[in-house]
Formats: sequence, structure tokens, C-alpha cells
Amino acid sequence: MNVSLPMIIDAPPSSPVQSKNSLFDSHGRQIHDLRLSVTDRCNFRCVYCMEPDVKYMPKQQLLSLDEYIKIVEIAMSLGITKLRITGGEPTLYPKLLELITAVSAIGIVDLALTTNGSTLNRTMAEQWKNAGLHRVTVSLDTLRPSRKDAITRSHTTLKDVIAAIDTVRDVGLTPVKVNAVILRGVNDDEVSDFAQFAKDHEIDMRLIEFMALDAGKKWNRTDVVSAKEMLERIEQEHTLLKEKDSTSSTSMNYRFPNSNGRIGFIASVTQSFCGACDRLRIMADGTVRPCLFSDDEWSMRSLLREKASDDALRQFITNAVWAKSAGHGMDESGFIRPEKTMSHIGG
Repeated sequence: MNVSLPMIIDAPPSSPVQSKNSLFDSHGRQIHDLRLSVTDRCNFRCVYCMEPDVKYMPKQQLLSLDEYIKIVEIAMSLGITKLRITGGEPTLYPKLLELITAVSAIGIVDLALTTNGSTLNRTMAEQWKNAGLHRVTVSLDTLRPSRKDAITRSHTTLKDVIAAIDTVRDVGLTPVKVNAVILRGVNDDEVSDFAQFAKDHEIDMRLIEFMALDAGKKWNRTDVVSAKEMLERIEQEHTLLKEKDSTSSTSMNYRFPNSNGRIGFIASVTQSFCGACDRLRIMADGTVRPCLFSDDEWSMRSLLREKASDDALRQFITNAVWAKSAGHGMDESGFIRPEKTMSHIGG
């Protein structure tokens, strides 16, 4: 939706005065991390994300390569140091390598990409690495071939996705993070298997509580397997050592005594980390969304296409970030689920 932003004061409460190279919201959180979606299209139809008959945004609404690059330039001038390229499935974006090359040349400190791994091969991974990509996150919601088609509603083989994970690790796009959304009665019996997978493949396996972002609007609290429950199950079979996580970490991380692999838990429902959130999302059509679970959003596409000044674009993002909500309370009775899905917003 396009709405008028409120008047924004120069500095948030209890924070230093904002300068042109920093972003603060009205709750005193400094924003460093941008999730930039480059497409809402995906070749999977995961049951927790997209419906089989999904309607995509018209292509003319999506931004151009130059517009994505301009967003990154402006964001960096405001203190953004981390960029994650997302979708949909970003490997379906035809100018992905050009985008990675361009934003790396601008000087982004931490450049990552999220993918389902279905189209990823060694040549692609090596090109990304040479172009300046640092890390890759792969989605993998089951280790059982018989379940993969049912969860993803696709026919990509499980071995191809696992091979993609090993490939990005071997070419140095590390640490490789592998995300699994855990749903009760669907794949929750695999949590210990995922821990073993992390050990065997020396990757960071992250188990995610099922969030209210499914296109079918079928999310129910009873389907959520809590991080606490997952941890207890894994510790019945594996020894885990707690790591000290950064204040802005989305996951609670553990390591194994005799492996470089790690296991992490993203407890967005039961132990939300909103208080330390340093993230901003911009969708493939130029819509700025300060919070994943809030429907507050504002489009900067017209500003970009009207060749607005850099100062105008900076002020737009600054104002949008200032309006970032304090939190979502997904585990509380008054929670109102967002209208858009993760594939539309961008992970």
C-alpha cells in the first residue's frame, strides 16, 4: 500500500543525533542489515510459503538492475553494511551475476544470497565467488526424498540440493547456512537428522519455527514446534555446546564437540528477537518494509523512476525506518498476521 509517511524528527529518543551515514528507528535500534528481494517468482511451491496458483507481480512493476544498484548505494550511505539478496528464488533473476558484481564493487562489507539450491551448479557458485559474493544460505526442509516433493511441490531431486550445498561450501561461500522450517506432523521427526547433517557436511543448520507467513493462511499455533522442544529432542542424541551469539543474531547457535558443523534455532514465534532487530526489507517492486510482520510499507519505485535526488531517497528510507514497529508478538493472543507472504516480501 502507498500511504503518506508521518513527520519524522531528526533523532530517535535516547540515541545519538542521526547523521547521513546512520539509520535509527524510533525505538533506538540502529539498522545495518538490508534484505533486498529481486523477484517474487519461485520454482518451488513450499507448503509454508506459496500456494500452487500463486499470482506474481507484473514484471513492469519490478525494479531494474540500475534501480536495485541505486538502492544499495543509498542504503550503504546510510550505514547499511550487510546485504542479503533474496526472492522468491533469486537465481531466477536473469541479471543476478551483474547485480552481485555491481554491489560488491560498491564495497558492501557482507554480501550474501538465499536460494533453494535447485538450479545451483559449480560454475554458478564460482562466478558468484569471483564476483564478490561472500556467503550462501540454502533452504532444505527435509532429508527424505519421499517428502521433498510433498513439501516443495516440485520435482527437483533432493540429491541435487544437497550437492549444491556441498558445492557452495567447497568454493568458499562460507559459512554455508541451511534453513529448515519445522512443521509439526510434517518434518519435526527429522530434527536430529538435521543435526547429524550439519555435522557430516560441516555447515550451519538452522531450524526455524513455523511462522504466520503462509499464503494459504492456514498457520496455527499448534503447528509450531518450539526451539526449546527441538533442542531437547536433539540433545537426546547429540552433545551440543552453546555459543555466544551477537546481540543482533536471529538464531541461538550451538556447536558440536568434534565437528565444524553448527546447529541453530530461529525462535521467531516463541522467543522473538525484535528488541535487537537491525534489519530492513525492500521488495522487488521497490516497496520498503521495515518489519517482516507488519503491514506498514511504502513504495519508493516512483521516486526511483522519476530520478529523485540521492538526498530524497535517503530521507525516504530514513523516514520508513523511523516508523519500524517495536515487535510483532506472534505468540500473543492479539497478534494480527501480515497479509503478504515471505516469497512476496523477501526473506
